[in-house]
Amino acid sequence: MRAMAIGWMVLSMLGLAVVTAAEDAKKEAPKTEEGFTAIFDGKTLEGWQGNTKGYVVEDGAIACVPAKGSGGNLYTAKEYGDFDLKFDFKLTPGANNGLGIRTPLEGDAAYVGMELQILDDTAKQYATLKPFQYHGSIYGLVASKRGHQKPVGEWNSQEVICKGRKVTVILNGVTIVDADLDEVAKDEKLDIKGHPGMNRAKGYIGFLGHGSRVEFKNLRIKEL
Repeated sequence: MRAMAIGWMVLSMLGLAVVTAAEDAKKEAPKTEEGFTAIFDGKTLEGWQGNTKGYVVEDGAIACVPAKGSGGNLYTAKEYGDFDLKFDFKLTPGANNGLGIRTPLEGDAAYVGMELQILDDTAKQYATLKPFQYHGSIYGLVASKRGHQKPVGEWNSQEVICKGRKVTVILNGVTIVDADLDEVAKDEKLDIKGHPGMNRAKGYIGFLGHGSRVEFKNLRIKEL
């Protein structure tokens, strides 16, 4: 009887271990949706290029770590033209990063491509920025709607849709940018010639670190 009891105990422990391992694997696995492809496996920087030393993978997220350098630019291995990109991000107080879209690997992504701001809008040091410098804005070109970030330290969900000359940014379910680049180009107040990247139809997607800790996870994309 004792041997049988021990056997059942061992089987129970094994069963518990299997369930725990399955739950852990489920937690680590990035989100998947029909038509979307994960571009981050939750464990490594495989499929990414650029300053891979300025970013680490922690707890299923890509983290820009100041202690390892300025962060720099981390790009996808593949170029994208028209796409629907979804991801989650978490800020630290005063954090500043960027999302490069349709950008080449060389040059300042905000100008040779386009940069969507990733910024702690609530930080005091950013109180006097220009409208097109706040979170979600197309840097130097299009101002976003503010007030839709979650408190610093919480995860935010963002979606970026690029289709032809249209760029849409959705933050936590609210559309904060809905831009037609051809219409933007007609604005005489903007230095359009200084932003040749707005005319690019294809390029890399990247994180543009500025020395702040920012985390990203659940990165998935659908080519349109």
